[in-house]
This record gives sequence, C-alpha cells and structure tokens, in this order.
Amino acid sequence: MESKHRTLSDKIWLVLKGLAMGAANKVPGVSGGVVAYVAGFYEEFIYSLQKVNKTAFKLLLGGRIRSFARYVNGRFLFLLIFGMIISYFSVSKILDIAIEQYPLYVWSAFFGMIIGSVYIIAKDFNEWSRANLVILCLGIVAGIGISLLKPATQNDNLIFVFFCGIIGVSGMTLPGLSGSFILILLGNYVLLLVDSVNALFDTISELIRGDFSFISNPFRIRLLKVMAIFTLGSATGLVTLSNFLAFLLKRFKNQTNAAIIGFITGSLGVVWPWKKPIFETNALGDVNYDRVGDPILTNYDRFIPTHFSTENIIATLFIFIGVVSVMALGKYGENTRA
Repeated sequence: MESKHRTLSDKIWLVLKGLAMGAANKVPGVSGGVVAYVAGFYEEFIYSLQKVNKTAFKLLLGGRIRSFARYVNGRFLFLLIFGMIISYFSVSKILDIAIEQYPLYVWSAFFGMIIGSVYIIAKDFNEWSRANLVILCLGIVAGIGISLLKPATQNDNLIFVFFCGIIGVSGMTLPGLSGSFILILLGNYVLLLVDSVNALFDTISELIRGDFSFISNPFRIRLLKVMAIFTLGSATGLVTLSNFLAFLLKRFKNQTNAAIIGFITGSLGVVWPWKKPIFETNALGDVNYDRVGDPILTNYDRFIPTHFSTENIIATLFIFIGVVSVMALGKYGENTRA
C-alpha cells in the first residue's frame, strides 16, 4: 500500500513539474529547461525524447503500444507533457494577467529564480578548465546579445510558423534559452502563445457546449491552423533538439554544462525587473499595432532604481522569494537523485 502511495505521489509530482515547465516556457526570458535542470530530471527528459525515433514509430505503427510506451519512457513523458498542456490553459493564463497587472513584481520573482538557478547549477560544477571558462563567457555573451536584439513583426505564414515551433521549443530543451523570448524576437509571441492558445481554448469550450459556429469564422479557423502547425513544429523541434543535446551530453558533458550556466546567466538581462516597454511608432509618434490590435514591442528600456520606494522594496522581496523558491526546488531535486 505504501509503495502504491509513493508511486501515486511520483505521478502527481511529475504533473506538477510539467505545470512548472509550461508556466516557465510561457514567460519571456525564462526557460522551462531550467526547471527540469534544477529539479533534477533534465537528462531523463532529454534521453526520453531521444527515444522518439524510427524504432519507436515502428512499434507504434505495429500496434505494440505497451512496447512503445516502455521504449520511450512513456509514463514519464506523458505525465510531464500533460502537466505542460494543463499549464497553458491555467497557470500560464494567470501569469499573463499577473505580468500585465504587476509586471515589476513578476519580473522580480523570475529574476530571483534565475539567480537561484545559476547558483544551484554552478555550485556542483567543478570542471572549470580554461576551455570551459571560455565556453561559459561565450554563453553569457550570447544570452546578453539575444536580449538586445530588436523583435520582428508578426508573420502568420504557416512555413514560418512551423519554423517558430522548432525554435520556440528550445526553452524546454536548452536551459537559459527562452523559447518565448525567441518568439518575441521572431514577432510571433502574441500570435502563437496568446491568440492561438485562446482560440483553441474557446473552440474546445464551444465544442463541449455543442456549439459549432466557429466553423464559419475564418479568423478562428486560421488561428487553429496556426496552432496545429506550431504544435507540429514544436514536436519536430523537441525530437531533433533532444537528439542533438543528448549527443552533446554524452560526448561533451562538462562543456555543455558550462554553456548552459552561461546561457542562464546571460538571460538575466532579459528578465531584469526594472524596465519599460518600447513600442514601435509611426512618423506622427503614434504607437503602431499589429493585425490583432496589440502594440508592436521593439525592446525594453532597462534602468537601475535610484530611490527606496515601497514598490522597489516589495520588488526586492520578490527577488528574494524567487531565489529561495529555486533553492527549495534544487534541494528537492537533490533528494530525488539521492
């Protein structure tokens, strides 16, 4: 009976880990891969995805479902991805509202989480050779460089959307590289992670009520097509990137870890809490909007706070909370590995 309870507990924890990864992937500048790394299941996640190959598809097409599930570590992947899916329709929606209403506090919490993640990952890394230090610095420079790039404009071309899926999923497989921030740079964050997700949610809700009116709504149908292609691209990216990363972890584990630490450190610039959004304007100085009515973001004006206001004190407290929460997650990860 105790064993069954422990197994049930493990399943629940996996779903919760998926929730955390999904929420992190939704926030620009934060990587779901960091959650996997700090919680201690990153390598299992990568090696499980690597198993989605020709052999797996042969088992699946041959009707050998149980063999397929065992081969790809199906229970682990299913529960984790199930948690991510739930997150996109729940936790991530709450985060959207929180970022809109309390941006300073949310960014402060995530800034603290990334600081904690850098500490957790770096404290046990002892292979600081000259080559690894160079890789670390290159990772930091790459992370900072990405944060300074100017976002493109929205593009719903399905081939480009497929490409966005491949690139956008990088946040789950490469800690420190935020897939959602990459989507902002590609100009498709709102289209793919807000409008398309909301369209799918609304469609499912209507289907449950027996309402099929969305079929005559060309804008909704277009968003559903975009969502389907983005999902296909994401699945393709997960499989291809996981194989590449599994190869790196097997052959160049220390160098890969040094690059990951660098990426995560460099991403601190993306989530720096004290910043103001800069929107694209026309010749008259008016803000330009995309096709769905959202202002076009070009970058952020980051600044250092110069006075002790209540707001800044609370933001600092949220940074501390972020650090402590990741330290607790890291401790949990160590216990599960032990």
